Amino acid sequence: MFVYFKENVMARGLFAIEDQLRKIDSNGDPLVKINQFTDWELFRPDLEAARERARAKDRLAKGLPAELVSEAGRPPIDVILLFKMLVIQSLYNLSEEATEQLVLDRLSFQRFVGLQLGDPVPDANTLRNLKEALIPGDQAKVLFDRLGDVLRARGFEAQQGQIVDATVVRCRIRRDKPEIHERIKRGEGESIEEWSENTRRQKDIDARWGKKGNKSFFGYKDHESVDVKHKLIRDYAITDASVHDSNVYEELITPNDSPNEYADTAYRSVERVAAREGDNKVPLFQEKATCSQPLTEEQKQANREKSKIRCRIEHGFGTKVQRAGSLLLRTIGIDRAKVKLGLRNLAYNLERYALLMLQKLAVAEHGPAGLTPRGQIRRPPSHVGPRPSWTSSPAGPQGCDRSGGRCAPIAG
Repeated sequence: MFVYFKENVMARGLFAIEDQLRKIDSNGDPLVKINQFTDWELFRPDLEAARERARAKDRLAKGLPAELVSEAGRPPIDVILLFKMLVIQSLYNLSEEATEQLVLDRLSFQRFVGLQLGDPVPDANTLRNLKEALIPGDQAKVLFDRLGDVLRARGFEAQQGQIVDATVVRCRIRRDKPEIHERIKRGEGESIEEWSENTRRQKDIDARWGKKGNKSFFGYKDHESVDVKHKLIRDYAITDASVHDSNVYEELITPNDSPNEYADTAYRSVERVAAREGDNKVPLFQEKATCSQPLTEEQKQANREKSKIRCRIEHGFGTKVQRAGSLLLRTIGIDRAKVKLGLRNLAYNLERYALLMLQKLAVAEHGPAGLTPRGQIRRPPSHVGPRPSWTSSPAGPQGCDRSGGRCAPIAG
């Protein structure tokens, strides 16, 4: 039997696209869960303010009044739509061009951002402009803290202690002559005459070499603090890779209902243990053997017990790698790295929050039988609110609210 397909026919039937999305949902699309439990309007004021500051700066650069407002031209693209595209980019570690292409190509991505077939998709430069607008004042950290405040208000306070660790985020290696490398280390990267203007734009003078174990890496470090119970990132700091993990330990400590603090051997020192105990904390740091003083059996057993809890922060690192495939940083400069990694941490917390809410609903409906002993959902809740659908999201022109369906908003 010969079947002829027209070149531009996209669906076989009236409900073909809905059937396709339903199949995507059954395979566990994380974007659906994020949309169901997130009130995106929480981020609108900060995003709008950051974009307006960037536009005012551009007007000043052109010799125009900063407060000039014109009603001419196309209405601005909804900032929440752009922010959702940045969340997709952060979850899967995409470039701006790849994000634009995949939103054009994937029904699940279009549904997540609130677009219908035929709606114009913001291009890569528009996404890049919004990320540039988030650089002054580290607005990615502001958005992250905004989400953290609401999560605590919704009952997800930091509990059962906290874990601190750091992960190396590699970027493109900068290859220079030894004398130029030394000048960059001294902070003279902006005054190197041998570089042309185009070369200077491609040189990351903020990234540094660092060592973890016996391997050397070039890039930055993402220092994170995670609470034991919920595995939510409570605070983070971005530094170059040469900064030792222990140098930012104290600034990552956040309020917790337990005094227990977990960290690996890199954070352990006699002075820090004494200081933490002086603050009525319980420093449960891993102990490290030396050539002259091997660990006793009691210390080895204590390390094993601590590792059972400390490994929970590694789950977050692994989740990001598993979702994205590669966490290679494509940006240049530590300011852009802070935005990129800050949005990545925010996207992780959004996904983690959605899972915690599903677990909470499963227990409320099915009792303890709703979860496995390891906390995985055995019997999912039968109803969590309206399923986000690109066919039912507000269509309207660009500039309208395209937040999509949701059932248990964060705010409120």
